[in-house]
Amino acid sequence: MTWNNEWNKWINHNELQSELKKQMNDMAEREREDAFYKQLEFGTGGMRGELGAGPNRMNIYSIRKVTTGLAKYIERNGIEPKRRGVVIAYDSRHQSSEFALEAAKTLGVHDIKTYVFQELRPTPELSFAVRYLRAYAGIMITASHNPAEYNGYKVYGEDGVQLPPAAADVIVTYMNEIENELLLEVKEERELMKQSLISYIGENLDQVYLDYVKGLQLNKDTANLHIVYTSLHGTGQTLAPRALQNAGFQHITIVDEQRNPDPNFSTVSSPNPEEAQAFQLAIRYGKETGADLLLATDPDADRLGVAVKNNSGDYVLLTGNQTGTLLLHYMLSHKKEKGLLPDNSVMLKTIVTSELGRVIAEDYGVQTIDTLTGFKYIAEKIEEYNQEETKTFQFGYEESYGYLIGDFVRDKDAVQAAVMIAEAAAYYKQQGMTLYNGLTQLYQTYGYYKESLISFILKGKDGAEQISHIVNRFRENPPIEIAGAAVEKIEDYQSGERINLLTAQRETIDLPFSNVIKFWLKDGSWFAVRPSGTEPKVKFYFGVKQVTENRSEKRLQEIQENVMSAVENMICT
Repeated sequence: MTWNNEWNKWINHNELQSELKKQMNDMAEREREDAFYKQLEFGTGGMRGELGAGPNRMNIYSIRKVTTGLAKYIERNGIEPKRRGVVIAYDSRHQSSEFALEAAKTLGVHDIKTYVFQELRPTPELSFAVRYLRAYAGIMITASHNPAEYNGYKVYGEDGVQLPPAAADVIVTYMNEIENELLLEVKEERELMKQSLISYIGENLDQVYLDYVKGLQLNKDTANLHIVYTSLHGTGQTLAPRALQNAGFQHITIVDEQRNPDPNFSTVSSPNPEEAQAFQLAIRYGKETGADLLLATDPDADRLGVAVKNNSGDYVLLTGNQTGTLLLHYMLSHKKEKGLLPDNSVMLKTIVTSELGRVIAEDYGVQTIDTLTGFKYIAEKIEEYNQEETKTFQFGYEESYGYLIGDFVRDKDAVQAAVMIAEAAAYYKQQGMTLYNGLTQLYQTYGYYKESLISFILKGKDGAEQISHIVNRFRENPPIEIAGAAVEKIEDYQSGERINLLTAQRETIDLPFSNVIKFWLKDGSWFAVRPSGTEPKVKFYFGVKQVTENRSEKRLQEIQENVMSAVENMICT
């Protein structure tokens, strides 16, 4: 499409939402091109973008278009899937509830039943609801931890897992057949109610989900732990405090300024629990109350951030790798002690997640399986193991603050993780230790594994081209040495091949193709290059292991500086 043609189609549409028309009239030339030069992409991670007018923005017309594609995907599978219907949930963002209803009204045109949450609810509960209600699909309106100007749309299959590539491709094919998204029809809510095509889900489902979470407990001696919790203005407030209370935690302080839903996320620069600024208020509350543990969930409550006291009594944020490591060790050690660890147990992690988890799992006789980045790949493996009855899932995690303990949910679940990390903290407190002490103990036992992530944000059409240029340079002209260490292996997940540069040996990588390149250095360090699938970013992941903490931190810094210097040169050229 040419952006001028799309612009004219939208600006001349008589029934265009007045707010969107006003936005269009206020746009500068560069904004117009970015909003209209392409269709917002839909893939296995769903669809995510800035709110506004144009096919490359989130608005009611992009919602109608993608939902029509989903409706046709459901229709092609017969009457039964239409009757089983679609569960729809939404977070606290601008227009989330409107988009949820718009999706239901679009599905109604195709006589597809919908179950819509009455109020905002977390992504993991949506995944749970799809399976519990035996629905055929699920829709989650969320942009996760993105800034306030974003919203998004994720689709789940009947197994509660985000759609695999083949299903997403079918939906895209149907979307591409739509000539004009502005002309798509919807049914009104009253008509849907009259035809019993829409039902609203209340608190009954909350209780069922919370009962499952409570069933995960390994240690019920939790009363003495003091917790500060914040939902960062998101959905976590609806379930996380109740889940903690059900587990026996009696001292929970809520960050009051961040308790209520706020689409502007007005107390933080970004509602991302991976970032220190999101914890500023929680740390203040922690100091006032003497809390042992600070917990923060992102707007759709699938990611969990954790802060604990260090040896100086100051609160420090744990990385996603560190929280995952603590959860994994706590669970495996306690399950082993209770005889709850079958011989066929498996732990799942992504290719850019710390190698420390693998070493701990091996120590407990648990196999580690690597997946591509994206929790759907972990969830797909869980479903595969359940179907084949070959392996017993114990834990899944990724470095980006996503964890799953009980497989009644098939996506990362911050509510489950909050309860389990609090339980681990309570256990360490009984031993006169903190989570920080527990982490130090793991490093002393298994080695000082350190990881980091650096992202470049490159927006718009030019930014997308720069991201492609950077990734292609690493692929076509790979480095042979980084910070004094030879590159030993290159794993190119797009070609599906692993090459040992020292022996010239080639191996096939048994994973789906993905635009990721990972470089292993001879000293055991590694780094990976990956464009984000949901944001205009290219991400650089780093991992090292040394015998002391200082040497690990120094080596990590050396490799980061070397790689990022090369990236800066690529951007300049």
